[in-house]
Amino acid sequence: VQLEESGGGLVQAGDSLRLSCAVSRRDFGRYAVGWFRQTAGKEREFVAVMSWSGEYTLYADSVKDRFHISRDNVKNMVYLQMNSLKSEDPAVYYCTTARHAWRVLPSQQRDHYDYWGQGTQVTVSS
Repeated sequence: VQLEESGGGLVQAGDSLRLSCAVSRRDFGRYAVGWFRQTAGKEREFVAVMSWSGEYTLYADSVKDRFHISRDNVKNMVYLQMNSLKSEDPAVYYCTTARHAWRVLPSQQRDHYDYWGQGTQVTVSS
């Protein structure tokens, strides 16, 4: 299983970025997907997750109403649209897929996800 994120970069506060994640996992459509982020010296934290069906999503309070997660089960892609970026958003953003298939509701717990990409850096200048 491989996950490859792209789309990170340097933007100004208030700008938007769209992260993409290409997933090579058999039966990708059976698994919840998510985005987590990590800054130096801190644990990887939950950002957004989506159920296998796309019907259910969860967002961290800090990104709610600004970020939007989506998936394309035909292309095996996961996206994170980030709007109104703030000075607290810079981090390495990681894409992930769930450990277990067919769970109705996605989890925001990191240990419920077992495959991770290498991450993509997002930097926001004020």
